[in-house]
Amino acid sequence: MKTLTNDQKKFLLDSIRDIPDFPKPGILFKDITTLLNNAEAFSLLMNHLEERYKEFNLDFIAGIESRGFIFGSALAAKLGIGFVPIRKKNKLPFTTISEKYALEYGVDEVEIHIDAFREKKGARVLLIDDLIATGGTAEAAAKLIKAANAECVEACFIINLTFLEGRKKLDDLTSVYSILEIA
Repeated sequence: MKTLTNDQKKFLLDSIRDIPDFPKPGILFKDITTLLNNAEAFSLLMNHLEERYKEFNLDFIAGIESRGFIFGSALAAKLGIGFVPIRKKNKLPFTTISEKYALEYGVDEVEIHIDAFREKKGARVLLIDDLIATGGTAEAAAKLIKAANAECVEACFIINLTFLEGRKKLDDLTSVYSILEIA
């Protein structure tokens, strides 16, 4: 499996815009829209992900709302497999299963359709999102995949904010791959 060079990682990281104090003071927001509208950067990223996952024998890719939808659906199309959205509560129109997770001040919830994996028991699923920070949403999403009788073979993130240690919440659930690590 080919890995990205340090120059390629730097190119991807440089294509992401930093927005200070968004959405609140003290937060440095990683704006991936500038990576998405850079055809060379987006192509490099998607080709890398295709190369990495083409031998995983995946059945589906599950993307976390909303930026995981972008990377997940593009990768699913490249791999010729189905895409499954994991959404915030009350956004899906059919029967769902849900998982709650803790926020800094309260609780939130994500959902998946009960038949998201077409009733294929043991479906091999890649979980994807743009960024892992504290890990609550990713942990809930991985648990949802299991609750839907599928196997989360790996969780993939474009960016891992390592100083927040969110990856640790996935250690007992699945392996984790992140392309860019920010300490």
